[in-house]
Parts: sequence; C-alpha cells; structure tokens
Amino acid sequence: MTEKHSFEIIVLDLDGTLTNRDKVITPKTKQRLMELQERGKKIVLASGRPTPGVLPLARELELAKYGSYILSFNGGRITNCKTGEIIFSRSLPQEANQKIMRLAEEEQVGLLSYDEAGAKLLTNQSDSPYAKLEARINSMELVQVDDMEAAITYPVPKYLMMEDGDYLAMVEPCVKAAMGKNFSVYRSEPFFLEVLPRGIDKAQSLERLLSHIGLSREQMIACGDGYNDLTMIQYAGLGVAMENAVLPVRKAADFITYSNNDDGVAHVVEKFML
Repeated sequence: MTEKHSFEIIVLDLDGTLTNRDKVITPKTKQRLMELQERGKKIVLASGRPTPGVLPLARELELAKYGSYILSFNGGRITNCKTGEIIFSRSLPQEANQKIMRLAEEEQVGLLSYDEAGAKLLTNQSDSPYAKLEARINSMELVQVDDMEAAITYPVPKYLMMEDGDYLAMVEPCVKAAMGKNFSVYRSEPFFLEVLPRGIDKAQSLERLLSHIGLSREQMIACGDGYNDLTMIQYAGLGVAMENAVLPVRKAADFITYSNNDDGVAHVVEKFML
C-alpha cells in the first residue's frame, strides 16, 4: 500500500458515495474534506450529473477557493472551479441525435437530454419517475418535449434512456450494437442507460486532468459505488469501493470503506490522506 502522504488528489462520485441517502454531505465528511484542501490537496467531484447538478456540492466544499475540479457528464466536461476554465469538453456529434432518438422509440424507452445552454432537462416523458428524479437531484427544470427531433438540433453531451432496470438490461445490448464502436453506452443506474461519445468515461477524463495538472495516477484515490465508477476505480493509484457499491466495483477495488451513510469518504481521507 502506498504511504498515506503521497496521495495528492481524491476523486469522489456523488450519489451513493460523497452524499448519504438524503443526498447531503454529512458534517464529518465535510470537515475531513475541508482539512484536506487546507493542506493543499485537491478534490475532484466526478459525476454523471450535468455541471449545474454538481455546482451546489462544489460550492458547499468551497472548491473554487481551493482550486479543485468538477468532472461532469461522466467525464464529458472537466471544469477548474477556481478559474471557471473548461479544461476538456466533448459532446455527441449532432448527426447522431436522430439515430439515438429513433432507437429510443424502437426500444420503447423514455429519453432525456439538455437544452442548448445546458441549464434545463428536456424529455419526451416528463411524467416518468426517473425523469423527475433526475430533475430533483440536479435541481434543474424538466421540460416536456413532444418532438425531440425538432427541439434538439445541436450537439449534446449525452442522452439518458429511461425505463425500469429489468427491461433496460435487455435493451442495453441492442443499443450498444446499434450505436457501434464510436459511442460509449452504459448504465449509470439500473433505470438509466447513458449514450456518450466514445472515450468518455471517468477514467479517461481523469487521465486528461492528471496530465493537465502534472500528477500521476499513483497520487490519486478514487471512491465510488456504481457501474460508471468502475473504470476510475481500476485506474486510480488507490481504488476505493463504498460498502454499498455494486459487486463488480467492490471486486475491482483495492480497499472497501464504510457505506455512504457511515462517513465512508471521511474514513478514506483519515486513513490515507491526513
């Protein structure tokens, strides 16, 4: 195990990792993360959420003051919180929009994406519990759009296909096959199937960030619980699974910490970084 003081950066998934079941950062976890930044170490909030959905937590942890980072859209965008500079950004090619929309129609799943400013959620199923959940988590307005093809005529960072988990598990291989090798297709939640540009996942974007700031993966800890955290947990110098993580993530991790309801992140910070 690498000695604790050589870790300079900690990457945190949000839902199920940094935040507890009530979607809040507990006082103990917050305190440890503030101590960490006081010592000059960096935090990256790495989420499938759009950037506006990550900002409230970034503000709570004062990432702008300490020059930490947001990795949003599962790695589709990296933002320096201090300067507001977008270090990396990649969207889906505009010509893929129609194909993805028609695929969602064929597979009979709901579809969710973003307005051009990235400030609102657009969906063809605003009454879907999954669409409502996404809007609530991100504190974003949900807009019903009956004709997605007419509404989204610009490149977007990603699409979310929505349906219950058992059904989506059957849809996933069909969508992967239809989209082909130039796209990343994976489930971030049992009820969300994400379609992103190829080469967009948390690990590949963290590699871009590390090279930008001059740190190595050996200096990085990554904590997560979901399928979309698997790549970064395998990539990091120390890959940490939450106790509540899905089985493949627990199996891939170097260390399993307490659950997100029991200050699992604080435990990692105390053990390996402070």
